[in-house]
Amino acid sequence: MAQYPLKAKSIPLDDSYDVIVVGGGPAGCTAAAAAARQGARTLLFESSGALGGSGTSALVPAWCPFSDKEKIIYRGLAEKVLSEGKKGTPHVRKEDLDWVPINAEHLKRVYDSLVTDAGAAVQFHTQLCDLETDAHGTVNTIVTASKAGLQAWRARVFVDCTGDADLTAWAGGEFHKGNAQGALMPATHCFILTNVDDYAYRHSPTLHGGNPNSPIYAIIASNRYPDIPDAHICNNSVGPGTVGFNAGHVWNVDNTDPMSVSRGLIQGRKMAAAYRDALAEFVPAFANAFLVSTGSQIGIRETRRIVGDYVLTLDDYMQRRSFPDEICRNSYFIDVHSAQAEAGRRPQDIHKWESRTFRYEKGESHGIPYRCLTPRSLTNVLVAGRSISCEQIVQGSVRVMPVCLAMGEAAGLAAALAAGSTAPNVHHVDIQSLRTRLREYGAYLP
Repeated sequence: MAQYPLKAKSIPLDDSYDVIVVGGGPAGCTAAAAAARQGARTLLFESSGALGGSGTSALVPAWCPFSDKEKIIYRGLAEKVLSEGKKGTPHVRKEDLDWVPINAEHLKRVYDSLVTDAGAAVQFHTQLCDLETDAHGTVNTIVTASKAGLQAWRARVFVDCTGDADLTAWAGGEFHKGNAQGALMPATHCFILTNVDDYAYRHSPTLHGGNPNSPIYAIIASNRYPDIPDAHICNNSVGPGTVGFNAGHVWNVDNTDPMSVSRGLIQGRKMAAAYRDALAEFVPAFANAFLVSTGSQIGIRETRRIVGDYVLTLDDYMQRRSFPDEICRNSYFIDVHSAQAEAGRRPQDIHKWESRTFRYEKGESHGIPYRCLTPRSLTNVLVAGRSISCEQIVQGSVRVMPVCLAMGEAAGLAAALAAGSTAPNVHHVDIQSLRTRLREYGAYLP
């Protein structure tokens, strides 16, 4: 690509914050809330018009499990978000902890309150677009683009919750991307159908591909809906006559490539319409269904993973390993979605995929070390969310929302502690002090 040298110009600079969090998904929200709660002057940037990421703008219809099949293990702010979120789904039992449906519009307000009640400022529709570092791996200034134009910002510590490790990568931090060949897990464009017959839906055959008698297999076999690529069709009742879908895969989407994402969104919207029509034909509960919404964001499972002071491995996962510096526990299964050549279109395909998911037994979990949140070549940057330091296969487990909430709270608290020191360095945070304070705020650290 040809290069264009920008002319030197001055832009407004704001240096009044201790901690700046970039990205307002689950990890970014708890990071901002935790930093502000600790007394740090905190600002959260979000590129869209709502907080919450996958559970709001991307319309993921349900939380992954919050429990280890015995007890809730994503506690602290994560548990608060789950509890407050349930108030928007009164059809959900109070004791339910796993695969709890999400009312996306209600959840937006939950996140708004979580962040602002803690004292953090939020700026929407603001995109990170550049930054400057010094020779020691310290990020001095970031540059954002918004309706106010370009603006420069300084803080003592930055928390990268972009999901794609944008801040870390642009600052020169090391990272991996995808598998050894660079291939990424497919995306999914979630959607919502309304005017669904609730009673018929509850008494219909289970749509999930794990049911060998799911209507999705008859839909695929009919060959009448070529835009439906496979039998992936997670679905949840998110409100009266309203069903949310995490269905189908969109391959070859790289969230760091805007043209790739644009193609994926166009394809995803076609797929959502095809699902509506197919379900209306094959499942009586959806005979009069109305496609009311597709996500304003496509659901991204994977892009960059930072190289931190520690890389969480598959062996750590399989050994249910604990760490002296762990900041949360995780019990979600290894959920790596298939390459296009292995698209699950038959019950035996889904069974083969499920055989590779390494599911824990009741009460089992593993720790996530603080060192997975610290990019090893940067001094004042922390990372939380799906781009932490781990092997690609383990990323299939640690990428989901409950654990991102827990990691974000730890990152925000650590950022505030580091910002309070004379020379902020996230690698020098007192781990025992961090863990003690997390426990005081309700974190599960056995």
